[in-house]
Amino acid sequence: MPHTTLRGWLRDNRFLLVFAVLASVMGTSVGTAKIVVSLYALHLGANEAQLGLIAAGQVVGTLVMSVPVGVLVDHHGPARLFVIGSVLAGLAYATIPLVAHPAFLLGAVIAVSFFMPLRFVSLNTVFFTQIRTLGEHKAGWYRGTHMTGMHLVGPSVAVALIAWLGWAGAWWAIAASFAATVALSPIVFGRYAPPPRRGPRPGWRETRADIAAVWRDPELRQVNLIDFSSQATQAFHATFVVAVALTVFHLTPAGAAAYVTGHGVAFIATLFAGGALARRLGTAQACLAGFAVAAAALVALAVAPSAAWLWVGVLPLGAALGLLQIVTLTRIAHVGARLGQGKVSGLNLFVGPSGALIGAAVGGVVGQAAGLQRAYLVFVPVYLFLAVRAAVRPPLALTVTP
Repeated sequence: MPHTTLRGWLRDNRFLLVFAVLASVMGTSVGTAKIVVSLYALHLGANEAQLGLIAAGQVVGTLVMSVPVGVLVDHHGPARLFVIGSVLAGLAYATIPLVAHPAFLLGAVIAVSFFMPLRFVSLNTVFFTQIRTLGEHKAGWYRGTHMTGMHLVGPSVAVALIAWLGWAGAWWAIAASFAATVALSPIVFGRYAPPPRRGPRPGWRETRADIAAVWRDPELRQVNLIDFSSQATQAFHATFVVAVALTVFHLTPAGAAAYVTGHGVAFIATLFAGGALARRLGTAQACLAGFAVAAAALVALAVAPSAAWLWVGVLPLGAALGLLQIVTLTRIAHVGARLGQGKVSGLNLFVGPSGALIGAAVGGVVGQAAGLQRAYLVFVPVYLFLAVRAAVRPPLALTVTP
């Protein structure tokens, strides 16, 4: 590429590049913090009950705050809320070394979980408003860069920080990463154009009615049902494929972890490369393809006769869920243009963690009753139902907002 052409490309794609860096740094900081939290809790001597509470504490605030933050974003804009959330979360992480006790760690991670929606709903809102300018085939790039940082880079960074800086230094480095995102944010949020305000700012009664209307929207319900099912499957698979590899096929921990990594690589690669395929197939056909491949992959995992055969399910499942993620991100952008991007982004951020929690819980109950490997079959009827519904009533392909 000639020098002048490269400069022009960089200038034209400045927003996307900075956005990718910001999403990657945010994902890396979250992935690093999750690992450091777990290791630090063990270092402090947390018992099983405390470990469970700390794990749950990292999502409780997200479930409570996502929808209200979405309303705030629509009313006040995302830039200021992103900075507030980043500063508060960074300060909470910085205080963790001050009191070396599991209860204090629990309180800190719960506080962070309440601040994180201010960051993610704000950033989601900006990205969804820019999808049409960037091209809908790039819808998965944001989630892909974030997931790369969280699942592939973050864990390695966590181990390195603890080795180099000790526990206190690791926490302060995580806090500093939140300051770095604040420094990058003006370039990204400068592209956000708030929707025109009609009349005075609504009060609580009007806001509550507005949220209820968003919940009732049939297209958004369908999109969120797909995302809920995908997130439930992701959470179940990440937990149970390791258990299956260890207890059923007697692999080493490193060998078992390879399935999680392989699934993550297939998922992330599809987020980056699958947009063109989704556009060529069309929304409805892309959904049907994702449902069919996901169902087949789950069956393959449930009946795999050997450790090697698990890959027949692991990789297609990651690709199928990645394709469905591209579809849902694109549709959320269109629905948000109708109903308010902040509210829609906040509701979607609530749906994802809810699906993850329920997926892991349902998988645990079924796994105990039917066996860990056979538990994969519990999700197959979900995708068959979604496929039948999309084939009979395909509103996704018919309600594109111009």
